[in-house]
Amino acid sequence: MAKAKRKKKNPPHAGGGTTPPASAEGRRDVAILAMALVGMAITGYLTVVAWMRTTPAFCTEGSGCDLIQQSQWSSFLGLPIALWGFLLYAVLALLALRMPSRLKRWRRLWLVAFVGVSVSLYLTAVGWWTLEAFCGWCLASLATITAILVTVLLRRPASAPGMPWSQWLLRSAGAGLAVVMALHLYASDVLSRPEHPRLAALAVHLEESGVRYYGASWCPACRDQARLFGAASERLPYVECSPGGRGTPMAQVCVNAGISSYPTWIIHGRRFEEVLHPRDLAQMSGFDWEGFAQ
Repeated sequence: MAKAKRKKKNPPHAGGGTTPPASAEGRRDVAILAMALVGMAITGYLTVVAWMRTTPAFCTEGSGCDLIQQSQWSSFLGLPIALWGFLLYAVLALLALRMPSRLKRWRRLWLVAFVGVSVSLYLTAVGWWTLEAFCGWCLASLATITAILVTVLLRRPASAPGMPWSQWLLRSAGAGLAVVMALHLYASDVLSRPEHPRLAALAVHLEESGVRYYGASWCPACRDQARLFGAASERLPYVECSPGGRGTPMAQVCVNAGISSYPTWIIHGRRFEEVLHPRDLAQMSGFDWEGFAQ
């Protein structure tokens, strides 16, 4: 009498139960890949917008999205922050496709996604607290990278992370904090060079000549003006027209001066509503730019 054939069972894996079939494993990677491609589409579009110096779709000029795109937090090491986001999503896509070891793939996917979420949360907080603005495109990217991180967490192998969770989370938090701190220091100009003597002398001359420079703390063009002077910008005859922040009443001194846009320079009775180069300011105010002895 022939023995009845028994069906082969999938071998148990480390977390109990049976090993999922290869097709299920493939669907996991496809889900992460699909979300990474969505993130690449969003950040790729924002990168093109930044290089073309235009306003993103569905965002009007002067809107919160426009303010964020023009702020000092919109770039890092001279490149649009959106481009760094595009590269991060590209790394996630490659990891989902090419990493052979399941545990190794999971750990790297988690770490890259965790850093992405950390940076996105930081930029969202900066927009909220400092610029008092939100960007729909940025929030879409935050939702995408968060969804990737949650997916990676829910689909982790039973052996992951391969070390105590406390140690693993500490490593992840350290990586995220390091990237966020680098971005914050860069955007805050903490690592800027000492003030240039000629720019410092020009700023003092403008103050002594009765020149006035009207601006607002949230104004992107005003930050561009300050960058032209570097550390010497603290010496400029600056008048803050929005002490309460964006959307609050204009300071009375600015109302009396008839200020309608930022930055506005008043030089010997003449009004200039634009960012002015230090050399032009020197010429307009009578400062000897070429003859200054450094």
